[in-house]
Amino acid sequence: MSEAAAPEPATVLPARMAGGPHGLGDPADRSLRRVEVEVLIPKIMRERARSDKCTELAERFSRCCSDNGLTMVYKCRNENDALRSCLTHWYENAEFRQECTERYLTERAEYRATGLKARLRRKGSDMF
Repeated sequence: MSEAAAPEPATVLPARMAGGPHGLGDPADRSLRRVEVEVLIPKIMRERARSDKCTELAERFSRCCSDNGLTMVYKCRNENDALRSCLTHWYENAEFRQECTERYLTERAEYRATGLKARLRRKGSDMF
C-alpha cells in the first residue's frame, strides 16, 4: 500500500498564519498584523523601557509612592514627571522601536518553529 500524505487541516487563515511545522504559522514570515504593531510591540517597548532604560527613575518613583501612601498623588509629581519623560523618550525612539520589533519577530519565529512559548524555552522545561 502506498502511504498518502496527511491532509492539511481546513482553516480560514492564510497559509503564512496557519502553516509551519506546528500549524502556528510560517517561522520565516516577517509580516506584522495590526494588533502586533499597535499593541504587542508597544507593550514590549514599555516593559523594556521601564526595566532596562529607566530603572533608576522607576525605582525612585516606586519608593516615593510606597513612602507617601495616599498623598503620593501630590508628593511624587516630580518623580512621576521624570519617569514619564524618560519613558516617552524611549517610546518615541525609532531605533529602539526597531530593536523591539526585531526581538518580537525573533520570539514569534521561535514559537512558530518549536511550538513552545518563550518562558518555557527559557526555563529549559522538560514538560515537552
